[in-house]
Amino acid sequence: MTLPQRVVFAPDASPQAVAEQVSALGANRVMLIASEREATLADPIAAELPMALRHDEVVMHVPAEVAERARLAAAQSRADVLVTVGGGSTTGLGKAVALTTGLPIIAVPTTYAGSEATNVWGLTDGRTKNTGADERALPRSVVYDAALLTSLPAAMSVASGLNALAHCVDSMWGPQTDPIDQALATEGIRALAAGLRAVSCEGSSIDGIEQTLYGAYLGAVAFASAQSGMHHKICHVLGGMFNLPHAQTHAVVLPHVLKFNLPNAPNAATRIATALGANRADAGLAELYAVLDAPKALKEYGMPEDGIAEAVPAIRAAIPDNNPTPITEENITALLHAAWEGAPS
Repeated sequence: MTLPQRVVFAPDASPQAVAEQVSALGANRVMLIASEREATLADPIAAELPMALRHDEVVMHVPAEVAERARLAAAQSRADVLVTVGGGSTTGLGKAVALTTGLPIIAVPTTYAGSEATNVWGLTDGRTKNTGADERALPRSVVYDAALLTSLPAAMSVASGLNALAHCVDSMWGPQTDPIDQALATEGIRALAAGLRAVSCEGSSIDGIEQTLYGAYLGAVAFASAQSGMHHKICHVLGGMFNLPHAQTHAVVLPHVLKFNLPNAPNAATRIATALGANRADAGLAELYAVLDAPKALKEYGMPEDGIAEAVPAIRAAIPDNNPTPITEENITALLHAAWEGAPS
């Protein structure tokens, strides 16, 4: 299943491209969502739009109270369209507003999060991150402007790109995966591996950024159809429970989930290895991680070691029943210990 939206690649031309998408929707009161950190990138876009409100309260994992304040702001401003400029947290906040207001979203990504290409939403209530899928959360349009990512720090580019790679890998065995999802994910892995290598060498490479954005988009489309598999269920539990950084958490956990499932997923193993240009999928991923100097250990991002035992029951309950490798308390505990310590996968 693929989802209906317009995708525009507009290198160094996002202000005009976004204005065209707003006009195509017949909208004339824009609520632009962008954090203070993204203000400089959002300013030229805002200058071309019929603005009703700029909203900058963006918080990782979209806490429910933050979403409520944004919804109130949208209602008070009488906005008729949402424009999000930023990474996954920004897009996620736009989705939270759209869920209750029905307002259309035009997403302008500044990372490789991929949220812009899915109908998946996430809200955190206390220490629990809840997710779901809803057609109102799917942006009507996505504007990819590679120029907006040239200033993304190298470490963040790597973590965000590996988060996108996790969408591809999880799509190989997601609960509703099909051959089309797997084909899209395979090409996404190939594009992401090539793009991230280029970006890691030259962060301002427009070609490298566009290749990475292309791979991230394919991975997100596949993921929206296949739905959350083992990897994302683990990361959602850990992220909500311990307020861990989203992209880095995904980057750390991915090799461990790959190693866990590969023995019982031969088709995925072949596809991933081929996409990475390697004889074995796990070896290919390890080589890519070494080149990129990827994040390695959850303990480096604030997860307490005693949190492993606390997280295991919630993770076991969340992982789909059709995961390739059967889940037990012992093997999930071992996986989390390895990811926490940063043990070779």
